[in-house]
Amino acid sequence: MNRPLAFDRLNHILQSLDASGSVSVGELAERFGVSKETIRRDLKSLADQGRVSLVHGGATLGLPAEPSLSRREAENAPGKAAIGRKAASLVRDGMVVLIDSGSTTLFLAEALITREHLTVITNSLPIALTLCRTQVVKTIMLGGEIHANDEASFGVDTLELLRHYTVDLAFVGAGGISDEGDFTDYTRLAAEQRHLMLKAGRKAYVVADHTKFERRTPVTIAPTPSLAGLIIDRLPDELASARAAQQRWPILLA
Repeated sequence: MNRPLAFDRLNHILQSLDASGSVSVGELAERFGVSKETIRRDLKSLADQGRVSLVHGGATLGLPAEPSLSRREAENAPGKAAIGRKAASLVRDGMVVLIDSGSTTLFLAEALITREHLTVITNSLPIALTLCRTQVVKTIMLGGEIHANDEASFGVDTLELLRHYTVDLAFVGAGGISDEGDFTDYTRLAAEQRHLMLKAGRKAYVVADHTKFERRTPVTIAPTPSLAGLIIDRLPDELASARAAQQRWPILLA
C-alpha cells in the first residue's frame, strides 16, 4: 500500500474526526501503514494548530485552541519583531505600560530593555523575566492561575487585579480578526481579560501580525474608547477582515 504524504494524512485524519468525532493512534497507524509515533506527531501538529484536542490514545474534535507560545514565537518572527519596535517607539521614559502576554508582545518587551524609568505591568512570565533582569525597568507581575500554553496568568484573580490599574499605554494581543474587523479570541475568559487590559490604558493598541486576519476565533473582544488602533506588520490583500479593520480602526504599519 502506498503511504499517503504527511499533508494528505493530516487531511484524512481531519475527515475521520469530522465523521466520528474521535480517532485512535493505533487505528490510524494501521490504516496508513506508519508507526504510532508518526501518528502521535501528526496529532500533536493538529493540536498545536488548535484543530483537535489530544486525549489518551488519540484525539477528539474540540473548541479552537491557541497554539503554544513556543510555536507562535517561531511563526513570522521578523514581522512580529517589527511590530514590537513600532510599539516601543510609542513608549516614553517615565510611562506606566501594560503589556499583554503573547509572542508579539514578547518582541515589544525585548525592544524596551534599554529604556529607563519605565514601569511595566504584565501577566506574561517571559516578559516579566525579560524586563526585571534589566534592573532599570520596574516590573509588576499580575497574579492568577498560570496557563502553561501561554506561560501567563489568567483568571478571576487576574481580572480583579486589572481593575485596580490605570496606565499610560496598553498593548494587547488578539486571537484573530473577524470579517467585520472585530478583534476576537479563543475563550470568553481571554476576551474579557483583554477587554479589561484595553480599558486600563489611557491609550491602548492591539498588536497583531497579518496572520490574525485569517484566524477565526469565536469570542469578540469588546472595544473601549481608549482603543487607539492596530499595530501590524502588513495588511493582506483581498481579505474582508483586512478591509473591515481599515474602516474601523487606525492602522499603524510596522
